[in-house]
Amino acid sequence: MSLLDFLKTATKPLTSDVRSILVVNSKGGSGKTTVATNLASYYAVHGADVVLADFDPQASSLAWLSVRPEDRPRIRGLAAWKDPLRIPRQADTVIMDAPAGVDERQVARLARLAQTILIPVLPSPLDIRAAAEFIEHVLRVRRTSGLATKVAVLANRVRDITCIADTLDDFLRGIDLPFVATLRDSQHYIVAAERGLGLFELAPAAMTPDIEQWEPLMKWLQSKRSIPKAA
Repeated sequence: MSLLDFLKTATKPLTSDVRSILVVNSKGGSGKTTVATNLASYYAVHGADVVLADFDPQASSLAWLSVRPEDRPRIRGLAAWKDPLRIPRQADTVIMDAPAGVDERQVARLARLAQTILIPVLPSPLDIRAAAEFIEHVLRVRRTSGLATKVAVLANRVRDITCIADTLDDFLRGIDLPFVATLRDSQHYIVAAERGLGLFELAPAAMTPDIEQWEPLMKWLQSKRSIPKAA
């Protein structure tokens, strides 16, 4: 058996029986990689066989994975921006980290791979305006392509008791999509990322306020509401 034949038998294309989540926003710096890596960490810690597919040539997710300790639950990485998306046959969860600057054509291609799309939005006037336009693009792609992909939004890197945080909250609650979490601006994400870990793998007591903010998001992702009926 050739190496190519072996790779084909050891891997499979992404199918509807695999939990697939795409983290995307056309605006750079929205915290996509932070959300994607922490999702991958969460699922791995809870026993899933996880693939982290990095569609961004900057490879930030794969850089995070490269420093992940060997004694932590395994997460496989894929350089999805250059290789076809084939995953190990035993994989049951795929987290996809999209690049910034995606246009509607690229969104359509990525959306076809995912059961669920998460759009993180930062609390700044520029990010809110960009998110409004991008969300419109995503919904248009879903409508014109006939996709059943579920879409949700979350507020990211939010500082409490600020006017712009209130503005972001009002914006996300005012659109016709599930608003599934508000994640605060916390140094714990930086500490975890430097070690190739997620929040869920650090000392529980110190992480409690941040982990509690993930609970609504994970509850939604684990519900039938986040998965297309045909999946």
